[in-house]
Amino acid sequence: MRQEPGARAIVHRHPLWVRLTHWTSAVAFVLLLVSGVAILLALPRLFWGETGANDAPAAFVLPLPVNLEQTGWGRNLHFLAGWILVLNGGAYLVLGLVSGHLRRALLPDRDQLAPRHLARELADHARLRPARGREALRYNALQKLAYLVVIFILFPLMVLTGLTMSPGVTAAFPELFTLFGGRQSARTIHFMAACLLVFFLVVHVGQVFIAGAGNLMRAMITGRFAVPREQADA
Repeated sequence: MRQEPGARAIVHRHPLWVRLTHWTSAVAFVLLLVSGVAILLALPRLFWGETGANDAPAAFVLPLPVNLEQTGWGRNLHFLAGWILVLNGGAYLVLGLVSGHLRRALLPDRDQLAPRHLARELADHARLRPARGREALRYNALQKLAYLVVIFILFPLMVLTGLTMSPGVTAAFPELFTLFGGRQSARTIHFMAACLLVFFLVVHVGQVFIAGAGNLMRAMITGRFAVPREQADA
């Protein structure tokens, strides 16, 4: 830690590999979202089981217009962005486990799991109040739990359900049909997981602005995070 003019302490918050994998995931997710919507427009209806069509009874009908002209480029881009995300996510997990980053940064500390601490975090979130003091130097418990759910539940679920929709993959691994109850069931789960990821993204971006977008963006680009001296020493 060092001091910069204006009595602000500068700490190095994110290593280079975290910053690179973060922005690669962000770009890949945006590409997946855009191409996923293009694919969805070809069949804006959700089914359960193996089969589904625009003229078949659906479990849920999305209020979207049918557009078959966007499917081609959408599928190609979705496939490319999906594998970028998988490879990038694999690199993040390996580096995170080897370096101990996942344990240090994402596992909730013992004090963070105390009921009083969790209640205070919930109250601060409800009031849109940013973290203060040393709490600003680590993820809070709610953030850590959200990241763990995204990394170890939602992203793997997206990958597996996406693979289940591929005839080539399911020809080699028909067990995926048993796991998800059919191709259309996998598509429905894929859509719901994508909605949860979009919700996470909206909350994540909102929290960035609440906590200080300039400072947090600088930390995720350069690794340098500024904290007032009195907060760093609190």
